[in-house]
Amino acid sequence: MKRKGVFKNMLLTLVAIIVIVIIYFVQPYSPIKSEFNKAVLKTTDIMMLNEDVFTEKDIENLPLPVQKYFRTCGYIGTPKMSYMVATHKNVDFSTGINKPTLKIEYKQVNFVKEPVRYAFIDSSMFGIPFQGFDSYTNGVGSMKGVVAKAITLFNQRGKEMDKACLVTVLSECLIVPNIALQDYIKWEEIDNTHAKATISYYGITASGIFSFAENGEMRSFTTNDRMAVDFNGNSAQVPWSAVCDNYKGVNGLRVPTSLKAIWHYSEGEQVYFDGNSVDIKYIK
Repeated sequence: MKRKGVFKNMLLTLVAIIVIVIIYFVQPYSPIKSEFNKAVLKTTDIMMLNEDVFTEKDIENLPLPVQKYFRTCGYIGTPKMSYMVATHKNVDFSTGINKPTLKIEYKQVNFVKEPVRYAFIDSSMFGIPFQGFDSYTNGVGSMKGVVAKAITLFNQRGKEMDKACLVTVLSECLIVPNIALQDYIKWEEIDNTHAKATISYYGITASGIFSFAENGEMRSFTTNDRMAVDFNGNSAQVPWSAVCDNYKGVNGLRVPTSLKAIWHYSEGEQVYFDGNSVDIKYIK
C-alpha cells in the first residue's frame, strides 16, 4: 500500500509538471517578445514624428533608377514616414543547409532618423515555442534565439553582427524610402537599372547594389558585406541578396508583397527567408 501511495504521488507530480509546462507554452506572455516590445516602445517614445512630404527636390540628386522608383511607387507628394512596421505571415524560414524549414511569423520595425531596426520571430520546433529577437540600435547588432520561452539557443553579437545588421538596414531603405534620403546613406549611379548605396554609421561602413526593373520597381539588393552566421555561431563571408517581387497597390503606393533573403554559397543558393504575405504600415 505504501509503495502504491508513493507511485500515486509521483504520478500526480508528473501530471502537474506537464500541465504547468503546457500552460506556460500556450500562454501569450513571452520574455523575449516583451523585450522586443519594450525596445520598440522606448524608441518611438523619444522620436520626433515627421510632417514633411516627399518632393521632386528630395530626389533630384539620386541616381536615375532610384528617382524612377520613387515616382513609379507613388511616393512623391506623400508624407515622409518616421518608421515602418511590417508584419510577415506564414514565412518559410530555413534554419540552415540540409536543416529543417520552419513556418514563422515575423514582425519588424525600421526607424528613419537613425538606422535602428528591431525584428521578432515567432514559431515552434516540434511543438515547442521558438522565438527570436534581432536588434540594431546605437551601432550594436544582435541576434538572439530562444526555445521553450526560456532556453537561449544562441545570442550572437560582435563586430560582424554590427555590420550585418547595418547592411540589413541598407537593404530595406527603399521599402522605407525616407531612409534612402538620410545623410548616412550615399548613392552612386551605375546604369539605368542599377545603383550602388553605401551606409555609414558609428564608424561602420557597408555597401551593396540595388537592381531595378525597367518600370522602376526595385527588384533586389546584393552585398558582400554581410557575414553568414549559423545557429552554432560559425561564420563565413558569403554574398547575400534581398529580393522583392509582386508589387501591389496599398493606400496609393506600390509596395512589394513577396520578399526573400538568399545566401549565395559556392555549392548553391539558400533561400532562408521566403515570404509572400507582408503587411506594411508607415507611421509619420
